[in-house]
Amino acid sequence: MKTSPLDPATAVYRKVIPAGDWWTHEIKAGQTLRILDLEGNQAADTLFYNAADPTDRYSADRTIQAQQALYLTTGTQLMSTEGRVLLEITADTCGRHDTLGGACSRESNTMRYAHDKECMHACRDSFIRGAQEWRDGLTQRDITCNINFFMNVPVTPDGQLSFADGISAPGRYVEMNAAMDVVCLLSNCPQLNNPCNGWNPTPVEVLIFD
Repeated sequence: MKTSPLDPATAVYRKVIPAGDWWTHEIKAGQTLRILDLEGNQAADTLFYNAADPTDRYSADRTIQAQQALYLTTGTQLMSTEGRVLLEITADTCGRHDTLGGACSRESNTMRYAHDKECMHACRDSFIRGAQEWRDGLTQRDITCNINFFMNVPVTPDGQLSFADGISAPGRYVEMNAAMDVVCLLSNCPQLNNPCNGWNPTPVEVLIFD
């Protein structure tokens, strides 16, 4: 884990994102984005896009291949589908972050938890609405494999994924420096049915530094 020298008082942008809400914003090349887990164990599902070309976006496959590791932490370069570096994680007080578990959807919630999919909000809904808010013409086809900041998804010896209790805590954060102009699309996960949010979805805060 690595702490940041950046003082929150110097942030040029700050916003608290309520549990279950979404956030879309452009981060310019050279700026640093901090995602702050305000109350602990809150999964922040996140996508990144090349601001100039939304077809060039975060790639879990390329990121894992580039760093030869499954989990993301300080030093990880977040790679795009075109093999470009979008951002690099420069500070991390949580320790690791998931990029395998994907985002919850109404369909997956119905399958896993036997809930009516029409009544349960999910991250894919937030991603779609946030993408459409950013740019006309984007659809669910533009929602790809995402990062789950602060989420603990251990890989078992037989290659299965398990959703486990979080390893984050109040005040922990992750910071990324943008290598190019990127758009961040964040869904502050509303999931109530597995431990990813400690069974209690809570707000996160985003800060941008020049």
